[in-house]
Amino acid sequence: MGAVTTDDTGAVTADGTGAVTADGTGAVTADGTVDGAAGDTVGDAAGRAERADRVPKQDRSRATRQRLLEAAVACLAEHGWAGSTVSVVAERAGVSRGAAQHHFPTREDLFTAAVEYVAEERSTALRALFPQGAAGDRRAVVAALVDLYTGPLFRAALHLWVAASNEEQLRGRVTELEARVGRETHRIAVDLLAADETRPGVRETVQGLLDMARGLGLANLLTDDAARRDKVVAQWGALLEEALG
Repeated sequence: MGAVTTDDTGAVTADGTGAVTADGTGAVTADGTVDGAAGDTVGDAAGRAERADRVPKQDRSRATRQRLLEAAVACLAEHGWAGSTVSVVAERAGVSRGAAQHHFPTREDLFTAAVEYVAEERSTALRALFPQGAAGDRRAVVAALVDLYTGPLFRAALHLWVAASNEEQLRGRVTELEARVGRETHRIAVDLLAADETRPGVRETVQGLLDMARGLGLANLLTDDAARRDKVVAQWGALLEEALG
């Protein structure tokens, strides 16, 4: 019992116990042990399988996070702070509440991250409109900047600001976010307008443009203000040409 014999080819065969040892090639034995080069091959294959399984999971996690952020902004713009619960956002994103809370433990985490995410996306899109930097048509820059304040991002951000004015826990985070987004928007405006802020009054002129754009965004919340807005944009384009030189 337990004996192992070889056939005329030199390969090792199993006896009745089912235990098979490896021949000189280092093959895997039937009892689960690994020998030599075959063990290295099996280990490499297992590692590749583990890595292949991990990458799709990471991709799925990123995709889930992005869906949640986009759904949060859409809900905030449509329903306001009071109507935008984590459950509502999770349902719109097509994920479970537990999955939403895995990415964003609190409601405040979710909505501040959502507005920041879309703000960064809009900044990227704005720069992409003028990939060479400063644009020759300043009116086009004014129109693009105004668009930042008349879309769903501004509407969502406005609901978040109103909520932050009444909720102490949210106020500090939203104030910090708004300051950071505001600085980035100002830098973009300066670059695209080719504005020389070393000249007296230029910084205030650019900031006045952004404040005006925010006001147009507010006016657009209740009614379609496109006709009046086009005239204001044209006038501001002319004023900037004169002020910036």
